[in-house]
Amino acid sequence: MRKVLCFGELLLRLPPANGGEWLRTNQLPVFVGGAELNVATALATWQIPVKYCTALPDNIITRDIISFLQTKNIDTSPIILSGERIGLYYLKEGADMKSEENVFDRKYSSFSTLNIGVVNWDEILQDVDWFHFSAIAPAVSEKAAALCLEALKAASQRNITISVDLNFRSLLWKYGKKPWEIMPGLVKYCDVIMGNVWAAETLLGVSVDEKLLQPRSKEAFLQHATFTAQQLFDRFPKCTWVANTFRFDAEAGNISYYAALNTKEEQAVSPVFATNEIADKVGSGDCFMAGLIYGLKSKHTLQDVIGFAAAAAFAKLQEKGDSTRNSVETIQQVRAKFEQQKQ
Repeated sequence: MRKVLCFGELLLRLPPANGGEWLRTNQLPVFVGGAELNVATALATWQIPVKYCTALPDNIITRDIISFLQTKNIDTSPIILSGERIGLYYLKEGADMKSEENVFDRKYSSFSTLNIGVVNWDEILQDVDWFHFSAIAPAVSEKAAALCLEALKAASQRNITISVDLNFRSLLWKYGKKPWEIMPGLVKYCDVIMGNVWAAETLLGVSVDEKLLQPRSKEAFLQHATFTAQQLFDRFPKCTWVANTFRFDAEAGNISYYAALNTKEEQAVSPVFATNEIADKVGSGDCFMAGLIYGLKSKHTLQDVIGFAAAAAFAKLQEKGDSTRNSVETIQQVRAKFEQQKQ
C-alpha cells in the first residue's frame, strides 16, 4: 500500500496545571502534536502506512522527537533539519484549542522559516498516493503559505489525492494576509475538504445562511452542510468529498457530536454521540480527519466512512494528549454502541 504524507508544523504542548500549581511542583507535562502529526499518528495506529514532513532544528531535542515518532511507525525520512526552534504552545488539559487561554510560542520556528526550493518533493512523494495538510500550516507565516502551495502543486502533478482540514486559529494569520486571500488558492488542489460551515465561511468566504440554520436543530445543520458542500463543489471542481462536523458544548459539561459527509450526489450522516465526561479536547478534529482518510483510502462505503470518523473523534475526547491511541476495534465498538442507541 502506498503511503499518506502529512505535512505541517510539529508542536510541543505544555499543559500548565490550574492556579499555577505547575510552578509549585516544578512539573509540566509535554505532549508531541500538531494537527497534521496527530493525523499521521492515528493513521499509523490503524496500520495505514504514513510519512510525516515538517522542519525541525538539528539538535538533541529533535533527535529525541524523531526517535519517538519512529516508535509510532511513522516514516520520518521527509523531516527537514533546518532553522533554530521548535514551536510550542501552552493549553490546559480539557481546554479547547480555540480557547482564549491558549498561548502560542511558535514565531520564527523552523517550519515557519523554511524556504521554498529546499524540500525534495520528487523523493518524498515517490511512494505517496495521499497528501494531507491543514489550514493551520499556511496560517503560520508567509513562507509557510508559499511552501504549502509548492507542496500542493507537486502532489497535484503526480495525481495524488489531497485533503485539507479547514481549522481556523484566530491567534495565527498575523503576517498581513487574511485567510480568504490565501486558502482558496490552496484548496483548489483538494479532493477532500473537511471542516464546518463556519470555518468554510471564515477561511474560504463561503456564505452561511442564517435563515437556513433556523431553527437550530440537527436537521437544519445537516441541511446547511449540504448547502455549504454544494458551494464548495461549485467553487472547487476538483473536490469530491466534503465533511462537516458539529460539536455542541453545553454549560453543564454535556457534549453532543455528529458529522456529515457529502458527495455531489448524496449525504451520509453519523450517529449522534453524547457524553459529559471529557479528558482532553485537543486532537479530536484531527482524529476525525484521520478517520476520513482511513475510510476513503480503504474504499469503505460513505456511511462507514463518516460513522468511523465521527466515532474516532468522539472517542478521542476521552483520551489525554494530542493524538489517539484507540485501535480500530475500539472505535468500531464506540460507533456500534451509539448506532444501537439510535435504533
